[in-house]
Amino acid sequence: MQSFWLAVTNLGRDEVFIVVLALYTWLWNPGGGRNLGVVFAGSYLVNSALKYGLNLPRPFANDPGSVSDAARATAGGPSLPSGHAQMSATLWGGIAAQVRRPAMWVVAILLIALIAGSRLVLGVHLPVDVIVGLLLGGIAAWVAGRASFVDAGTWRWVVPVIVLLIAAFLPAGTPREFGTGLGLFAGFWYARPNFAPPRDLAGRLIVGVVGLIIVFAVFFGLGALPGAIKDIGLVRALRYAILVVVAVEVVPAVLRRWLPRTSLPETTRPCLSAEAMPPQ
Repeated sequence: MQSFWLAVTNLGRDEVFIVVLALYTWLWNPGGGRNLGVVFAGSYLVNSALKYGLNLPRPFANDPGSVSDAARATAGGPSLPSGHAQMSATLWGGIAAQVRRPAMWVVAILLIALIAGSRLVLGVHLPVDVIVGLLLGGIAAWVAGRASFVDAGTWRWVVPVIVLLIAAFLPAGTPREFGTGLGLFAGFWYARPNFAPPRDLAGRLIVGVVGLIIVFAVFFGLGALPGAIKDIGLVRALRYAILVVVAVEVVPAVLRRWLPRTSLPETTRPCLSAEAMPPQ
């Protein structure tokens, strides 16, 4: 069964979060995706601060042979709280809190439970790690379901500049997760998703496929920078801020035919179905 649980736990990888956030923003709820992205970045930073601040060892620290090499490869950094549990609860719980449909809650709870459970089955977390992660992720999801962040005026620029300045002054040796979180926060705060989702299946397929090709071309392209440079605090933050801006600003500009510009306050209005979209 380990292959199954490894596949489940890999649903908590960064690449999966990128895909889900991008598709949710493009195809379902642009404003909600941006707000969820800000909360997701904040949750990521909280998880990193607690994980490295507490610096508690993994359950296999004294007996590495108690878990498989494949399981250990999924366990980066200290133990408490579980990043997989917290970030999955933030993402899927946040989507469910915004969509507010019973079916979405069922899917979200199932995915969160499976991903969190996989960390215990694989032996890379203690129950307390997972429980704390779920609690923090649940709080973040609650915030994502209610919060709407400023996306215009001075604050749109000031907040990302301050966040990137913080990244620039991170001490040498700071775990790279902090640069990632700061970059995501800066990018999502700056992004302004003033477009409407595609109306038809063909448009959704085109946006999903072409959009992800563009996003991952940027993701892997920036990741190919020399190792001595790409993980410097400011550089890493800029990498992820650029990735978010490409996803929320550049992809809609390239695919304008299927992501038409709208004058509605996308960051505050509730999710609309295709039938409820205003005429363009």
